[in-house]
Amino acid sequence: MKIQLHHFRCFVAVAEELNFTKAARRLGMAQPPVSRHIRALENELGVELFERRFGKVSLTDSGSRFLSSARTVLQHADVALSNVRKDFDDALGTIRVGFGKGLGDVVSSVMNQHIRLYPSVEIDVRDVLSGFQIEALKNRKIDVAFSHGRLLAADLLSEKLFREGLTVVVARSSRLAKRSRLSMQDLAGQTLLLIHRQLSPVVHDKIAALYRASRTKLNIIPMESTCYDEAGALTIASGRGITIAVGRNPSHPSFGDRLTAVPLREPSAWIDVCIARRRDESAPAIVDFVGSTRKLLQHRSVVRDIRSSPQRPRTRVPVTE
Repeated sequence: MKIQLHHFRCFVAVAEELNFTKAARRLGMAQPPVSRHIRALENELGVELFERRFGKVSLTDSGSRFLSSARTVLQHADVALSNVRKDFDDALGTIRVGFGKGLGDVVSSVMNQHIRLYPSVEIDVRDVLSGFQIEALKNRKIDVAFSHGRLLAADLLSEKLFREGLTVVVARSSRLAKRSRLSMQDLAGQTLLLIHRQLSPVVHDKIAALYRASRTKLNIIPMESTCYDEAGALTIASGRGITIAVGRNPSHPSFGDRLTAVPLREPSAWIDVCIARRRDESAPAIVDFVGSTRKLLQHRSVVRDIRSSPQRPRTRVPVTE
């Protein structure tokens, strides 16, 4: 016979209660099985653990010495079981994913791939602008962030997935819409609708740097809406300005026939698309999701295929900015 955990539990209960009936009640068992487990343990150890005289129970010297070891074994076993249950719960838990504007099709493809591998995992997705993602991760409103540019914070891990070029979004009626590519010099005299820095710092800074380097004269208007939003797309479609955005087709789907995106051909006209999580994150479900994303999106051909047939995931629970 091998000593098993229930032998230790029965022994500790009897040793602490010094009464088989009370110990059985504490363990939620009948009294005879408790007595059998104690006898089996004594036979396996080759010593008597209890003295039974005149209806009273007391520990022998061997029993007293064994009690400390038994408690230690149970403590370690409880910790191990707790960790296993936590890992199991995490694996079956919900992953909250936040993504910046224009990254919905990428997130959707990652979700579909990951759910095929881990069908029990629940994934909630929500729009969270890059400028708010660090706070959302730190406050545990989201577990994973897809962002334009790295999220720079000491307690976060952020890594590059792939690189995307910048495009100029203009109304189809604009003379610029007829071009196959544009440079910053081609935008001279235009009204540039530039996203507020607090909403998307990396995109804002990249466009501002391109503007300064080219010394192009532009009328810049800060905007809270982007070409991905209905209000921003409407502003551009009405001919009141242009914008520079990330990706091949960066516009609200309702305005696809009124807007066009022309590649911006400048040496540094690109942005890294990154994934971030908390540095101390140990939940297997989240770590596995990041791993699935890395495997899928660090191949250019896969990203190109995703971008050619964009899909947006359902946003279940919005994060309040």
